[in-house]
Amino acid sequence: MLTVVAVCVGLLALLYSLFTWLIPAAAQYNSWLALLWHDVILEKTLNTLTRSTRPQRLLRAVQRKATKGDPQSVISAIDYFCRNSEWAMNVGDEKGPILDSVVCEVSPATALELGTYCGYSSVRIARLLPVGTKLITLEFNPDNACIARQVIQYAGLEDKIFLVEGASGDLIPKMADMFGISTFDFVFLDHWKDRYLPDLKLLEECQLLRKGSVLLADNVICPGTPDYLEYVRNSPRYESRYFQSHLEYTKVEDGLEKSVFLG
Repeated sequence: MLTVVAVCVGLLALLYSLFTWLIPAAAQYNSWLALLWHDVILEKTLNTLTRSTRPQRLLRAVQRKATKGDPQSVISAIDYFCRNSEWAMNVGDEKGPILDSVVCEVSPATALELGTYCGYSSVRIARLLPVGTKLITLEFNPDNACIARQVIQYAGLEDKIFLVEGASGDLIPKMADMFGISTFDFVFLDHWKDRYLPDLKLLEECQLLRKGSVLLADNVICPGTPDYLEYVRNSPRYESRYFQSHLEYTKVEDGLEKSVFLG
């Protein structure tokens, strides 16, 4: 009996070390393990144990730690949650300053985000927009959109952000009719990676890009968007630059691709 107890205790100790230290440490440096661990195993486990979703847990973290009406405190609360409690695929606190610098450089009069998720990058972008500029952000998942609206409202930016639910492929052709937009000065791509290139071509077809429009694409290395990168780096219609960084809240290589539309 003592032997059985000792074996059980040993197994429990091994499982505990695997789940709390060894696997998370390895996931910091391995792309496929990071995505498998955080986005599949850990998320599904926590969803079952807490009977809630990751976006719901993220929202609660914002409500507990952030100051209402203060966008920077909302950003900080989400970054703290993702580094110390539970990983989430936001642009994050390492690539975030790159996004900030591009938004400030462009100072767009019209801005589009593809992929709202929980509203982190929407808040990050909208807080830097010039007076009178509003961000249009598209989100396919209605549950994510519900959480994002609450995060945006908590940040006090609901008057600067239009969140539209639906598939980007359906909504992009309707931008002109819905918002009276002729072209976008800035587009941030952070939705399904296999939609980057089709949606870029759709923006071109709908003539929603002007000479000098800036596109910034996240996660171009991990999970990766090879077809998109091949297109913008080889097309004479774009001038592209890669900003090397890391996958949010890890040490896995990732980066942002900035592409200027040349007409």
